[in-house]
Amino acid sequence: MAFENEERVVLVDHPMVQHKLAILRDKTTPSKQFRELVRELAMFETFEVTRDLPLEEVFVETPVAEAKCKIVKGRKMAIVPILRAGLGMVEGVLDLVPAACVGHLGMERDEQTHRPREYYAKMPKDIADRDVLIVDPMLATGGSSLAAIEYLRECGVKSLKLMVLVAAPEGIRAVLDADPDVTVYTCAIDDGLNDAAYIVPGLGDAGDRIFGTK
Repeated sequence: MAFENEERVVLVDHPMVQHKLAILRDKTTPSKQFRELVRELAMFETFEVTRDLPLEEVFVETPVAEAKCKIVKGRKMAIVPILRAGLGMVEGVLDLVPAACVGHLGMERDEQTHRPREYYAKMPKDIADRDVLIVDPMLATGGSSLAAIEYLRECGVKSLKLMVLVAAPEGIRAVLDADPDVTVYTCAIDDGLNDAAYIVPGLGDAGDRIFGTK
């Protein structure tokens, strides 16, 4: 599926990602397994999200000889899950980037403007100086993601990426059109949205399935 600015859409379609995503979509998959799969898929995606991190050379003494190696060059990262479903992806990212800080951002619908707004926000004090990764399993209309991006831009964040598991074309377009510097990472681009704004075929309500509240 083609998008304008498609260089800012990264489809993570590794065979193991596709395999795990098939199980994730299955309506008979229990919450425990669903949570585990969300975590695993988040870790797979983090490999791609961090692919462009800068490196520096170091010398390490192995048991045999000195080796010239490379390590990540001092980049500070922060993970910001959109509550509550985004919480399911945090541990998967931390499995790969354990030094990252975690902010929390809760969104709700404003009854007057009918737009998402934050009802809870707790960020690292130096959030503006970090590479920030917004995580949320679903990108449907894009409303919550756009509100999160806007909030973080207002906090002074310059380096920002959005990581989801399943995305609708409508949501991707909304994000790309709204912010020229955000890249979207997803494991699947689905057909679209139904009348209830659910992603089709999607995987249902990710928050309910993660926390067993469906």
